[in-house]
Amino acid sequence: MAIAPPRGKALDDLRFANSFAALGDTFSERRTPAGIPGARLVAFSPDAAALVSLRPGEERRPEFEALVAGNTLLEGMEPVAALYGGHQFGVWAGQLGDGRAILLGEVRNDAVSEPQRRRGPDNWELQIKGGGLTAFSRFADGRAVVRSTVREFLASEAMHHLGVPTTRALAMAAGDEPVLRERVERAATMIRMAPSFVRFGSFEIFHYRKQHEHVRTLADYVIDRFYPECGDADDRYARFFAAVVERTAALMAHWQAVGFAHGVMNTDNFSILGLTLDYGPYGFMEAYEPGLICNHTDETGRYAFDRQPTIGLWNCFALAEALSSLISKDQIETALAHYEHVYRSAFLDLIRAKLG
Repeated sequence: MAIAPPRGKALDDLRFANSFAALGDTFSERRTPAGIPGARLVAFSPDAAALVSLRPGEERRPEFEALVAGNTLLEGMEPVAALYGGHQFGVWAGQLGDGRAILLGEVRNDAVSEPQRRRGPDNWELQIKGGGLTAFSRFADGRAVVRSTVREFLASEAMHHLGVPTTRALAMAAGDEPVLRERVERAATMIRMAPSFVRFGSFEIFHYRKQHEHVRTLADYVIDRFYPECGDADDRYARFFAAVVERTAALMAHWQAVGFAHGVMNTDNFSILGLTLDYGPYGFMEAYEPGLICNHTDETGRYAFDRQPTIGLWNCFALAEALSSLISKDQIETALAHYEHVYRSAFLDLIRAKLG
């Protein structure tokens, strides 16, 4: 009897689109990752690989290890580092951007129809974290270390299996290159996945620069790919904002229901798709401690566990300001007024499910 070939695609057969890169140099800079020589593959998620139809066994190929370590690219990849701004601890910080992350490309799933593809989640962006300096690294080195990379890999996959919307972790590599933090540590890289890595701060940077035409371009891009239900009428931006508010409120409910503390709820760390994004000094409560602060730099407790739903709403206000050239004050107020209802409803559903 013939043995069926493994399901899925070989690494070389993955096809890439580059829709975000196609927006142009206004939104990102072209940047090839600076790999880690001699890095070794140390973690791999078969569940995440299945989302891009990568067949079992491909992770054992040297080419895959080289890709994860930032030492090679696949055909069709057009790596870019994204520009964005953000409010950090409630203060406008100006230009930020991908200081140690580089978007490699968007895996195109040819098995789905074009209407399905336009919804976004059938395609996944691959982003390497720790791939070296970019134009947005400022005073940093563009590297990630083993300690923090392990934490993000484990947390993002765990959160997914807890039912919390999140970015995913495909694979991690570690090398011997020294990286200075509080002490000397070893460099690491990770390829993480999301339908999109656009953030609240992606809109804010252009609003505060008074480049409202770029706010509109980015909004049209996100609506077309990820919020097609908002339509193409004049009220599409208001519908889009209302949908983001609802997704954000639901995400906060998920965090509170599983005892997750993000630690750095800056607007540049908030996903426009309502995903848990950027695992820095996060924490999980072992016992109920509403005032839990998991970030030692959060001296005022702004991002304490019990304040997360309120900060989620604050960030939606910040996004509203960034979109104010596209939507009216009344439309903003209507959308924001719905936040508390969505949060409470989602939170009670999740807690009741725990109690059976």
